[in-house]
Amino acid sequence: MRNFKEYKIWRKGFEISLKTYQLAKELPAEEKFGLRSQITRAAISIPSNIAEGSQRNSEKEFKRFLEISMGSLCELETQIEIIEHTYLKNDPLIFEIKSLINEETKMLSKLIHKIKSADQT
Repeated sequence: MRNFKEYKIWRKGFEISLKTYQLAKELPAEEKFGLRSQITRAAISIPSNIAEGSQRNSEKEFKRFLEISMGSLCELETQIEIIEHTYLKNDPLIFEIKSLINEETKMLSKLIHKIKSADQT
């Protein structure tokens, strides 16, 4: 079994989650059950699926959970864009999260591609 905490992608996903919770606190109270809830659930899903997938018995299953994490990452990115355009233009935390999302997307893509390539040999 893999130790998920040793994966840079898990640590980056965890950092994204923490920053997303900070951002959620900045949103208006009326977004408690809207965007606030959506962004925190999407953010938590990123490292959670990496952790869950790391405990699977095959690389194919691990890759599937990485792909789910990637989907959550894209979902979060979309929601961050909506928040930026609706509520928090020029908020430094928005830019920080977007940068982390970009880094995480690249790392996840590379790992998924690596597993996919190894699967085809």
